[in-house]
Amino acid sequence: MRLFSSSLRARKLLRTAVAVTLAAGAVACDDPGPTAPVVEAPVVENVTETYSGNLTRNGAVTFPFAVSAAGSATAQITAIGPDNTVAVGLTMGTWNGVQCAAVISNDDAREFSSMTGSAGSAGTLCLRIHDVGRLASTITFTITVTHP
Repeated sequence: MRLFSSSLRARKLLRTAVAVTLAAGAVACDDPGPTAPVVEAPVVENVTETYSGNLTRNGAVTFPFAVSAAGSATAQITAIGPDNTVAVGLTMGTWNGVQCAAVISNDDAREFSSMTGSAGSAGTLCLRIHDVGRLASTITFTITVTHP
């Protein structure tokens, strides 16, 4: 009888061990494990800058400006005078500390013409307004640039 009783106990003990192992495994399967923290991208406010000046016949004026993050930069000629129908060149590019390397350009820009470029990261961009051979005399201009 003892042999039968030992065998029965061993089976019960084995069943209990299997049940505990399965229960522990089931609990472990419900755990998704560690998750990466959610990092919110910082909100970058756009900055609007206004540049004004005089553009002479066969001349050019360049304005470097710093962008604080990746994003779009938009430039618009908001005023040209005294003749607001005259066409000029408007270029946006990257500034290397000495010159403006053109990325986008419009050689037929007029009052209210605009262009939009994209900065891949923080850095210095530039805006250049220039005569494309259509100025008879000096004009005044105002350009607005909006960027991150």
